[in-house]
Amino acid sequence: MDAEKLKEKLRYIEQFGGVIAGTDEAGRGPLAGPVVAAAVILTGQQKEALVKLGLKDSKRMSAGKRETLFNEMCEMGVLWRAQAADVNAIARLNINGASLWAMKKSVDKLPASVELVVVDGLHELSGLTVPQVPLAKADDLVPSVSAASVVAKVLRDRVMTALDRLYPLYGFARHKGYPTEAHRDAVRTLGLSPVHRALFCKKLTSS
Repeated sequence: MDAEKLKEKLRYIEQFGGVIAGTDEAGRGPLAGPVVAAAVILTGQQKEALVKLGLKDSKRMSAGKRETLFNEMCEMGVLWRAQAADVNAIARLNINGASLWAMKKSVDKLPASVELVVVDGLHELSGLTVPQVPLAKADDLVPSVSAASVVAKVLRDRVMTALDRLYPLYGFARHKGYPTEAHRDAVRTLGLSPVHRALFCKKLTSS
């Protein structure tokens, strides 16, 4: 997208007079665990306060900072909902389809009348009945999407920490399912757990 089109989209979002929900996901790249999406609605006051606290794309924050911001959001009463797509859904829909499905579900769960949805990425959410703006890097450009990225990442990390207690030999609490060398070695040695994405691990298990 050229700079002028990006400015136009951001101007439209900024000047939109109705209720905006931002949505994003966490967990597209790991070898194991769900992909988790969240949708967030911010009031003007909440947006201003969170931006002052350093709200941005969750990937550019430490785990501690994400947890702090998530707790701040909860204390502020920020309206959010989340949806996970497990490994079976990922196998059935593929990772892109599962991510979009989870984002759509998280938007549908919001207990408020949403009038515009800003989606992180280039793909629209199928079945939405309100206008939507897919936007690359929206998680770093639009505060409600940044907030959704934080919620999704914090919740997914907590899921992976819980899964570590069920499958302690894989190190999920450390790498959160991402393909670190230690994780790849564990898969080669131990095989797949029930929460591994078989297609993602195919090269590791076929040798």
